[in-house]
Amino acid sequence: MERDEQAVPYLQANLFSFPPSREPRLLNPLVLAYVGDAVYEVFIRQYVVSQTNHRPNHLHRLSTRYVSAKAQAKALQRWLPLLTEEETDIVKRGRNAKSGTTAKNADVLEYRHSTAFECLIGYLYYTQRWERLQQLLMLSLERDETSTTTGKGDA
Repeated sequence: MERDEQAVPYLQANLFSFPPSREPRLLNPLVLAYVGDAVYEVFIRQYVVSQTNHRPNHLHRLSTRYVSAKAQAKALQRWLPLLTEEETDIVKRGRNAKSGTTAKNADVLEYRHSTAFECLIGYLYYTQRWERLQQLLMLSLERDETSTTTGKGDA
């Protein structure tokens, strides 16, 4: 019954109705990254659909400039000076997590940093820190704005 009571505030502030099974800080960092990956993917898809060109191939190419391990690792580097101590701890947990897999188009360090990036997104999502999550997600777009409009992406 306690879990149902816990779900009520979560339901009021969230599109989805399934809170995590335990406190977010107690979740495995790879679980947080799993959720963070999905949250970031939806954020980026909404962003590219907000642009003027809606051809599916263009949407996909533009999205991959942001969701690649390399792009996420770069975004994390931009975030690092702005993170709180708590957020930095979550990033370190995500970076140090041993996943047993690697990205096809990234080196080990980029892959670990992208996992850390996704871990923090998952953590902020599950702790319902919407303003902070929005601030960091928007920052992940800022630096790449010029490269996406000129067609010269970093990734």
